[in-house]
Amino acid sequence: MSDYGHELWFGSFITPTAHPPQAPVELAQTSERAGLDLVSFQDHPYQSAFQDTWTLMSYVAARTERIRISGNVLSLPLRPPAVLARAAASLDRLTGGRVELGIGAGAFWDGIVAMGGRRLEPAQAVRAVEEAVDVIRGLWATDETGPLRVTGEFYTVNGAKRGPAPAHRIPIRIGAYKPRMLRLTGRIADGWLPSLGFLPEGPASLRAMNEQIDEAASAAGREPAAVSRLLNLSGRFTSGADGGLLQGTPGDWAEQIADLALQYGVSGFILASDEPADLNLFGQEVAPRARELVQSERVT
Repeated sequence: MSDYGHELWFGSFITPTAHPPQAPVELAQTSERAGLDLVSFQDHPYQSAFQDTWTLMSYVAARTERIRISGNVLSLPLRPPAVLARAAASLDRLTGGRVELGIGAGAFWDGIVAMGGRRLEPAQAVRAVEEAVDVIRGLWATDETGPLRVTGEFYTVNGAKRGPAPAHRIPIRIGAYKPRMLRLTGRIADGWLPSLGFLPEGPASLRAMNEQIDEAASAAGREPAAVSRLLNLSGRFTSGADGGLLQGTPGDWAEQIADLALQYGVSGFILASDEPADLNLFGQEVAPRARELVQSERVT
């Protein structure tokens, strides 16, 4: 059992398609009306079929009222952390505290290099993420005296003025799969954000990966529960009998999600779908039933 006792929440993972440009905005509004807690967008700045994710997030923020907003995950090699820190804090203040931050070390390196980024080896990418988090949190730390100075291998800030502070403590979540990045997540991150489809053994992979995060958190003097566990999901809703993991009725989905929460400690479930009907079922039927099942199990 790896139930960290966190409250469950649910979100959407929407393609930031450029054609038509309003499509992802409308799906974000659908997510909000469906009762979902968060809307998120993948970030591939080298993909010409996509809109710029941060610009889209800002526009969506102005077209919604309640739902939280995040990149899933932002491509750090093409998002300088000092600028990203100010952008996130600014949008968080404008939205009254609705911004969350998901970051990744980088993928599709040919595309990153084509856009002017630097190709990094895996160990370098891990160190770059750690330095970036230091920069981001340092610029948000307006209660600390003096300008920010970070001298890193990949990111250096030499006397930058701190601020603005975000409206709330923005959680920083890391997309991680390999041991070095999992250990980094345990040491410094507020959350872990993988995709179920990329786990080599499906949900069974979560147990050993959680253990790596937990061990690193404990070694750093943190409680393992300080790192929330999220999961990007995909599947298919059907009207018939259970067809396997996330291949069934909303009731089937709710039971399987409750198991992921209780057995593997996942508390944030984010559905990758551009279908309004899926988002409505996820928010209106799956989410409340899964919460009921988990709460019932926890009190017994």
